[in-house]
Amino acid sequence: MTSIFVNLPVRDVRAAAAFWGALGFGTNPQFCDERTTNVVIDDNIVVMLLERSRFEDFLAGPIAQPGTGTSALYCLSADSREAVDELTDKALAAGASSWLPTQDSSFMYGRSFADPDGHVWEVMWMDVAAAQAASADQQLTDATS
Repeated sequence: MTSIFVNLPVRDVRAAAAFWGALGFGTNPQFCDERTTNVVIDDNIVVMLLERSRFEDFLAGPIAQPGTGTSALYCLSADSREAVDELTDKALAAGASSWLPTQDSSFMYGRSFADPDGHVWEVMWMDVAAAQAASADQQLTDATS
């Protein structure tokens, strides 16, 4: 597997492009037209943003309504707590709405937002070494119980 393309319906391609651009993400013009744009998350991860009528071209049934229920959570990893705050604050300033309260544990920190189309995004930082130690401690506790 070389790439992941996540496809999401949006009401307005230009507005979606402006939102994600305000967060600092670029696009790949190869995958853009008047009804489609994209967000390059990483070299091998691209979120395709398709106007609802274009998104329907790929479906056998109706489009679910984001914002009326949650069918998926999209999580972006961050390099630090500060990077979580920076990206989430940019999203909120660009028109997203806050979703769940901040998650803050000894080894993980995250915030979440719903983008202007109602898709839910989490931004998380994790201290992998501390998470592994916590998991090992839990396994030891479970084994001795």
